Amino acid sequence: MPIGIITDCLCVFIGGIIGTVFGKHMSLDFKEKLNMIFGACAFAISISSIILMKNMPAVILAVVIGSIIGILMHFGDLVTKLGMGMKSIIFKFMKEKESDISDEEFDSTLLTIILLFCAGGTGIYGAMVSGMSGDHTILIAKAILDIFTAMIFACLLGPVVSFIAIPQFILYIILFICGGLIVPYTTPVMIDDFKAVGGIILLAIGFRMLRLKDFPTGDMIPALIIAMPVSYIWTNFIVPLL
Repeated sequence: MPIGIITDCLCVFIGGIIGTVFGKHMSLDFKEKLNMIFGACAFAISISSIILMKNMPAVILAVVIGSIIGILMHFGDLVTKLGMGMKSIIFKFMKEKESDISDEEFDSTLLTIILLFCAGGTGIYGAMVSGMSGDHTILIAKAILDIFTAMIFACLLGPVVSFIAIPQFILYIILFICGGLIVPYTTPVMIDDFKAVGGIILLAIGFRMLRLKDFPTGDMIPALIIAMPVSYIWTNFIVPLL
């Protein structure tokens, strides 16, 4: 039973509803200050993941190569199209929320939270561990942060935030099912390097949340896919030669 996945996705859905309903009672200044706080939290989580890395060259290599692959594939554009498609479908059935931000900033923020909820290293790893061992603590801990994050972003974006829980649930269930196949072939070193790659992507997401730098976080997602293989190759074939 994927209790952790259900808990996390429900928190995103409920947080989005709460933010949509009560967001109109919050001032723009209050929302922006809360957004800054969540950006700082993203930095904290990313740092806690990055310090776990065992092979810095492998982690950096995975991020660089994965990002190059993502840029060449226009992976970020695919994620953006997914978000815009979800937005258009939702607003066919409900009135579009009047937002305090521009359409361009709306779309950029939507992409950021899709990545935050669906592509973060903690969530991906947590879903895999949940499927392999039944340990749901990682996702439940993530859910606590996600419900508040969804609330504040829904104040800006409206009900579309709640429905991010749908692709999040689908992705995590796939990882849950595959967990038993993938994780037995990993090592603690590979897992820590994988978390570090996720931490770097989350760091970039934090910069986007704070509007300090518009990193191509969508294009960085393939780095998560190659993180473990690169770590394995580095540990078993490169390190012995050094």
